[in-house]
Amino acid sequence: MNPRIARIELRRSAAPWTGAVVLAAALAFLCLIPGPWSTGSALWTAQWTSMAMWTRHMLVFLWPLAVGLGALQGLRDRRSKMTELLAGTPRPAWHRAAAQAGTTAFTLVSAFALLLLVGAVLVLAGDASYFHLGWLPISLVGALGLGAGAVFGMGAARAMPSILTPPALAVAALMVTNFLRHHRSSDAEVPLALVPNPVALLAPTVAEVHETLLTLSAPVHLGQTVWLLGMAATGVALLAAAGPRARLLALTPLVVGGVFALLLFPAGPRDTYVVDREAAAQVCDGPVCVTTVRQARLDGMAGPAKEALRLLSGALGERAPVGVRETTVLRALSATPERPRDSVLVDFDDGALAGARGERLTRFLIGQGIVPLCSPRSRTESGTWEDAAAQSIAAAWVLGEQPRPLGGTMISAKGQAETSGPVWKRFSALPRAEQRERIDAAHTAALSCKGDALTELNGGALR
Repeated sequence: MNPRIARIELRRSAAPWTGAVVLAAALAFLCLIPGPWSTGSALWTAQWTSMAMWTRHMLVFLWPLAVGLGALQGLRDRRSKMTELLAGTPRPAWHRAAAQAGTTAFTLVSAFALLLLVGAVLVLAGDASYFHLGWLPISLVGALGLGAGAVFGMGAARAMPSILTPPALAVAALMVTNFLRHHRSSDAEVPLALVPNPVALLAPTVAEVHETLLTLSAPVHLGQTVWLLGMAATGVALLAAAGPRARLLALTPLVVGGVFALLLFPAGPRDTYVVDREAAAQVCDGPVCVTTVRQARLDGMAGPAKEALRLLSGALGERAPVGVRETTVLRALSATPERPRDSVLVDFDDGALAGARGERLTRFLIGQGIVPLCSPRSRTESGTWEDAAAQSIAAAWVLGEQPRPLGGTMISAKGQAETSGPVWKRFSALPRAEQRERIDAAHTAALSCKGDALTELNGGALR
């Protein structure tokens, strides 16, 4: 594209405003509006991959916005009543199409790049210690999606020159994107209902981020790139098309790109969202291990965790876990967490662990070691009152103190106290040997998930 023409387009068209609107909308959602992107261990500024995935997730409304604004740009010549005048000039139509489409796409890609720059600064300002470039393909495809959507909108508006075209395209894009999004999952154990996984992947957005270890697989990047390039090529061709036959032929890149993309896309979510093996690699301090992406937490965790293992050894004897490690096994929402016999598993999405330090961390790990959770507890799942009460009683027994409610959970301290208080009163009145028997029974019930740990501590049904 001629630089002089590009400068004129940037100065006289609405392309800069298009980029500014997209950037402002994205920053408003991510920085000002509370949501899952602003809480938990997978918030959008926690890690590089989380930042890339959440900014891609924002395409659920940014992409329809780009399509609609692009369509508004595509009506510029008609609104100016210059269509016939421009058609009579010797300059090829595709020159004008390339200049108009290229400028709009450039501003949108630049806006997305600025959004990523803000995210990168916030990630660097945090405690992210694992730097990698695996997040770049996620973001590059997102930028391509915005540019391709706008160019396609421009071409569609040129082919259907009506003032109703921009809002109709934006609404249609929003509906299709949301429909496909609700039938796409990063959960390997949840089958997609109505739409096959390859069809759902035609939407440029991604699922909500629940795991910091998940990333998109290479076939997804490749397939979406082919599909979006075909969409952009169709947009440019529609901008330059002069008649019905040319407009029909202009759809060829879109169709071909879609077919190739569907062939490249993986068949199911298990191969769509994959574990980043480098991020999931274990970093250890003796028996205490965390993933590479969490290695900044290791120094503060090693001492309390080793103390917890020592106390668990005295409480459980040969049945005591010999290590503490971060879980890397993906599970479906509400599915039973992993519960190995030889390790205390920690999940940094558990609110009770997130703010735990020192003695509080030791107490948490003791409770988790004796009564591993059967009901998951994270920012999207609250666990059960019984699990929290059983863990607080088990930790109190080992430490020789009164039960204290677990902090950071969705279950109130008052509720935990009301549940654990009567059980602790009966439990603490027993001889030490019988207390130990009940602790062993609670440990066995929690490991198998075939009984209730709090019931075992109570010596029978609570009511």
